[in-house]
Amino acid sequence: MCKGSNAHFWIKLDLCTALEAIADSLPSLVDRAQCLWMAETLLPALQMAHAFEEDVVYPAFCKEAAFRVEGQRTLARLRVEHVEDEALAEEISERLFFIGHGAGVENPEALGFMLRTFFRSVRRHVAFEREHVLPLAGGWPMPNLQPGQPGGPGSEQ
Repeated sequence: MCKGSNAHFWIKLDLCTALEAIADSLPSLVDRAQCLWMAETLLPALQMAHAFEEDVVYPAFCKEAAFRVEGQRTLARLRVEHVEDEALAEEISERLFFIGHGAGVENPEALGFMLRTFFRSVRRHVAFEREHVLPLAGGWPMPNLQPGQPGGPGSEQ
């Protein structure tokens, strides 16, 4: 049932790793091709992962947690996070699109902060779902993440 959700988690974590590389390269070492690829990929990939979670994972979680008010509150909060993440992903994609097409990085500190805010939030969201939602939804937990891996012990969250 929820086995496919692991792939969606890894997709989101891979996007975070790519965004972190872009943030680390600002302002002078930015890879314009990577920015363009991310601009085209980020929002559709995120929307696909969110649709899977909301259509498959969350209903399975509801079956187990429906009797608990906090379970419903948890899902409401996670859905709001999806909306917020997608709104920020759209803004990030727009900025990376322009950089990918040769525009300068006008304010590297602000862009770096935006990217880091986004990928840290997504990593926390994935970690929460992995630890609290997926096990109750009857899914298969992701393998333990190793130190230094995004979302693993010692990584920035």
